[in-house]
Amino acid sequence: MLADSFYWTDQIMAARALASPRLSTLFKDVFKRHPEAVAAIACAILVLLGWQSLNFGWVGGGILILTVAYVIGGFDSARDGLTTLLQEKELDVDLLMIVAALGAASLGLWQQEYYLIVDGAVLILIFAISGALEGYAMQHTERSIQGLMSLTTDTARLLNHGQERTVPIVRLKVGDLILVKPGELVPTDGVVVDGASILNQASITGESVPVEKTIGDEVFAGTLNGHGVLRIKLHQPPESSLIQRVIRLVQQAQTEAPPSQQFIERFERGYAKVIVITGILLGILPPFLLGWTWEETIYRALIFLVVASPCALMASIMPTLLSGIANGARRGILFKNGAQLEQIGRVRAIAFDKTGTLTTGHLQVVNMLAAQPDSNQLLQVAAALESLSEHPIGDAIVQAARQQNLTWATATNAQAQAGQGLTANLEGQRAVVGKAVFVRTQVKTISPHWLEQSQQWESEGKTVVWVAQAGELLGLIAVADIVRPAAAQAVARLKQLGIEHVVMLTGDNPRTASSIAEQVGVDQVYAELLPEDKVEVIRKLQQQYQSVAMVGDGINDAPALAQATVGIAMGAAGSDVALETADIVLMGDRLERLEHAIHLGRRAQSIVKQNIVFALSFVVILLILNFAGNITLPFGVLGHEGSTVLVTLSGLRLLINR
Repeated sequence: MLADSFYWTDQIMAARALASPRLSTLFKDVFKRHPEAVAAIACAILVLLGWQSLNFGWVGGGILILTVAYVIGGFDSARDGLTTLLQEKELDVDLLMIVAALGAASLGLWQQEYYLIVDGAVLILIFAISGALEGYAMQHTERSIQGLMSLTTDTARLLNHGQERTVPIVRLKVGDLILVKPGELVPTDGVVVDGASILNQASITGESVPVEKTIGDEVFAGTLNGHGVLRIKLHQPPESSLIQRVIRLVQQAQTEAPPSQQFIERFERGYAKVIVITGILLGILPPFLLGWTWEETIYRALIFLVVASPCALMASIMPTLLSGIANGARRGILFKNGAQLEQIGRVRAIAFDKTGTLTTGHLQVVNMLAAQPDSNQLLQVAAALESLSEHPIGDAIVQAARQQNLTWATATNAQAQAGQGLTANLEGQRAVVGKAVFVRTQVKTISPHWLEQSQQWESEGKTVVWVAQAGELLGLIAVADIVRPAAAQAVARLKQLGIEHVVMLTGDNPRTASSIAEQVGVDQVYAELLPEDKVEVIRKLQQQYQSVAMVGDGINDAPALAQATVGIAMGAAGSDVALETADIVLMGDRLERLEHAIHLGRRAQSIVKQNIVFALSFVVILLILNFAGNITLPFGVLGHEGSTVLVTLSGLRLLINR
């Protein structure tokens, strides 16, 4: 037994020895990544401990603990306020907070009303929490840029006199010839001079269907090469590539402060100037003008600093926005910051990306027309040949056959014609799938009604695959990216909410775009857009409607999401860059949640306005009573804290679903 006891003691000591460095490393990592949040949490704990110490009569210990809370929670605000004062010759709310908190603490020590020190500490705590939220929001900008950078490679295969060597992209120049092998990312923009392949351009255009590229076609950096080998000639410097322009657009749009933010900053500094200057005057002039004693003058000046501090004004906004954020989270709507909760309520126009937003982003077989009553043979032959292809259209046909539990023979001697189709031997007969022009060369006769049906489906934005075997046409298969079931209803409900203009942005061709737009009911369509074109459309909409939301899911949508007043990303289908760039994320790709987000934003906007009016009115009443000499400092603190509690409770109304 004694040996067992020693054994388990050794095990516990070893576990502690291992856990201690891990906990230390974890704490250092958290502090490094979120220093503002750690400071706010530490300040909150210290304020609580200091308050309890005063309750138990431990005055010295309570004052010491609260002093540490002042330093930890108020350091950043004091530094920022003093920096603004010294460098920009401006007063802001950060400095006002320090003055009001120190004034309350000084008055508490002077009058031995030690709970006033707690009041100042709470004021500092509120600003520390605000700073932590702001710091967290800034990290999203950095991560979104890092996500975009991951789409580019650092090196390229440079061809020089037939010899291949790997060089850094920054050393490439116009006229250089580079080699791109199957499965590799295209390192920079250029023009194909040799070879043919299928490129996945979803990272740039957002479209789910890969594009055929051959001699003379332009290719973009960050796109994924398919099965072919390409030789590409640079026609512009690497820093001018499309993906680099996307990165710069995101950076520019996210660093531009909107007019509302500029107004808030001006109001903060103006408010701080008035309060500080008025407080100084109240501490100097009354003995000469009103005959007050110096003791009463300082007493009234400090009451002024306490009741005029913007706690109630701040509480009128943050609890409301945080309640709205919590409400949205319960509904699968993630707001990345409170400002966007307000902004979504002001939106007058909305732009939707097509692929992956209004549509599912996945190709499916939507129509079939067989020459025989039984369409199984049509689908079996098509699946047999397309199973040899890596094209998404082929994947859609194979998936459709599997869903019907069909089996097929193995095709042999397959030959692919880039951009045209595929031929192979199937059960001793020659079979072919592909475009109409390609298949018609393998078929004896074709009735006009097949061409009419094909043209009709193509006019609806569908891709038509012709299938033939042994010189006889077996039928047609139409493949398309289908509209989300809830898309049309979501657009209709947005218009009922009063959204003035709904548009669709896409890199797809006008025919397909118009077909999708007609199904979902948008007001206007912009087709064949590159990422920078989408940004320009958003800017034009902002000139006309001021507040514009953009809903997207792809990397190509990132600049437009950043440029829009409110960027909204689809959670499940969205790329990492789109999710990081957007201000709001709709989890589960539920477009119908957009209606609730707008309704929530409008409620938040209304409650914030009510709270601000109440908070300012209460401050004015307290100031008038203070000037009249009818309130004491405890009453002023009670009125100040009471108004803060009331507006906080008012903000919590947003937790209630309506």
